[in-house]
Amino acid sequence: MAYNLLKGKKGIIFGALDQKSIAWKVAEKAHEEGAVFTLTNTPTALRFGELDELAKKTGSEIIPADATNLNEVESVITKSMDIFGGKVDFILHSIGMSMNVRKKKVYNDLDYGYFAKTLDISALSFHKLLQSCFKHDAISEWGSVVALSYIAAQRTLYGYNDMGDAKALLESIARSFGYIYGRERKIRINTISQSPTITTAGSGVKGISGLFDFTERMSPLGNATAEECANFTVMMFSDLAKKITMQNIYHDGGFSSMGMSLRAMQMYNRSLDCDDCPDVE
Repeated sequence: MAYNLLKGKKGIIFGALDQKSIAWKVAEKAHEEGAVFTLTNTPTALRFGELDELAKKTGSEIIPADATNLNEVESVITKSMDIFGGKVDFILHSIGMSMNVRKKKVYNDLDYGYFAKTLDISALSFHKLLQSCFKHDAISEWGSVVALSYIAAQRTLYGYNDMGDAKALLESIARSFGYIYGRERKIRINTISQSPTITTAGSGVKGISGLFDFTERMSPLGNATAEECANFTVMMFSDLAKKITMQNIYHDGGFSSMGMSLRAMQMYNRSLDCDDCPDVE
């Protein structure tokens, strides 16, 4: 059911790749709620993805760009403003990638060239986006910017590797810019810490299926799906969240407040009864 939460609003969505991606779901929901927007991803991602299908479905224009390239980020912003004839009301940053994770490098044996790219793609791209928008006065008063994060910004999770550092930096950037944008332009900057989600990118995280099962057992409400995240993100774009800023909001079924659940403990106890299970340090 649509509520016209974004009727008349204009935006930019970074990071939609295919139907598994959260950004794709956000675009569909934003369209249902009455918004118009541009879509952007890297030229390489566009060749492997299905973004033309999403653009046709939502009546959106695609602006190819490398989010680590400041000039290309500025181009997305200025071209979007040209398309809409003025400022935008919302922006989604759904960008993250680690070659260390893809190459299965462990945290105490990282490739520092890959590490720098992880930070540039997954966090500094957000700073470049916000700085460029500020420079061009691209966001309307009471507008909303949301970046997708993960609880590994606060806690150590096996296999998430240098992406945890990137998410911590992402959230810090949101707070720092949130103060400036709020003080000077009445614009909201927030991050959403989503449950582990089986997206195309998320599938590359070592042990994602086991992690997904663990968080499902730990969370009182279960894992939040990509579609549920999209619904929440649309609400954050809307005027219903007018005074929420500089926050990292957990959208994870309660996982972030749990120590141990009954379901997880029952599974753990079963492993203790396993005579053939090897000990793990």
